[in-house]
Amino acid sequence: MNELPTSSGAPSSPPPAAAPVRTPLIPVGQRPVWGAVAALTALLLAQWWSSHQELKTVREEVAQRLKSGDTLNAETKVMVRSVQDSIKELQAKVNVLESKQVEAQGQQLALEQLYQDLSKNRDDWALAEIEQVLSTASQQLQLAGNVQGAIIALQNADNRLSRSDKPQFIQIRRAIARDLDRLKVLPAVDITGIALRLDAVISQIDSMPLLSDEKPVTAATPPKPSRRLQKAQESAKAPIAKSNGNVDWVSDLQEKWQSWSNEMWTDIKDLIRVRKVDSSDALLLSPTQAYYARENLKLRLLNARLALLARNENAFRSDLVAAQDVIAKYFDTRAKQTQTTQALLRQVQSSNLAIEMPTLSDSLNAVRNYKAKP
Repeated sequence: MNELPTSSGAPSSPPPAAAPVRTPLIPVGQRPVWGAVAALTALLLAQWWSSHQELKTVREEVAQRLKSGDTLNAETKVMVRSVQDSIKELQAKVNVLESKQVEAQGQQLALEQLYQDLSKNRDDWALAEIEQVLSTASQQLQLAGNVQGAIIALQNADNRLSRSDKPQFIQIRRAIARDLDRLKVLPAVDITGIALRLDAVISQIDSMPLLSDEKPVTAATPPKPSRRLQKAQESAKAPIAKSNGNVDWVSDLQEKWQSWSNEMWTDIKDLIRVRKVDSSDALLLSPTQAYYARENLKLRLLNARLALLARNENAFRSDLVAAQDVIAKYFDTRAKQTQTTQALLRQVQSSNLAIEMPTLSDSLNAVRNYKAKP
């Protein structure tokens, strides 16, 4: 402790040697100041000590917390490293997913393009098939007059287009409908019935009698009694006539002459028959020539049948006329089978094949115009 300074006004003189030591006296007015200083000092010391303890505690706590923070920091670093690894792994997976997504999008675009191409190609294929069918039907219609086949081809084409249900095909379907209407109003020609009649005629050719193999015709009237039978009957009647006395020998002679002449005439008619024949060759046919005559007639009728199916009316009628000439020249026209055959040929010849066939140009042009569009 420092000593308090003395009064500045007192002269400094050494104390007397003989005087006894005394305690310096503090003035009464300065005592409270010293007490306050002492109290303040004690308070400061106490505050310092308290602050020191608190600071020590804080230091220890901070050190503890720093230690814990280091542990947490290490754990955090481990966790951060783990999270970073997880993030990297997730990022790699995300990259893989993104690449797969890009690949899937590319595949989807490729599939959409492929679907569009397939859809377009399917329409092109369908139209190409329809065009081929209509072209074939048109050729059959013009060459063979196959109206029913052309109608079926047009109906199938219309059904094929109706299943696609696309407005672009409306024009084609309208053209097909117009061609169908024109075909349906055509007069019907019974090609099948005419062909069957020709087949019936061909099947009867082998059984038709030729002029060269003609046999005597059996008399339709009952045969007259022979001469011997007449004599027996006359001898049986003679006694009755003589008994009555009414028999005249002249009438008896006339009756006998008449009977004998009739019998002779009947025998002569059975032996000799006179008939007018245009060609003598028809009566002189050998069996081989007769076979070829029948086969020639069959070929004529088969050619007529082919011309019928081809709607070639000129060839059809020409072959029928030639067949009728062969029948009239070489076959017995008095026979019932020959007459039936000639009647069938006349029915066939009366059929009208001269029908102007329409074309399928509207449908074909509609299909080709649609295909020509870009």
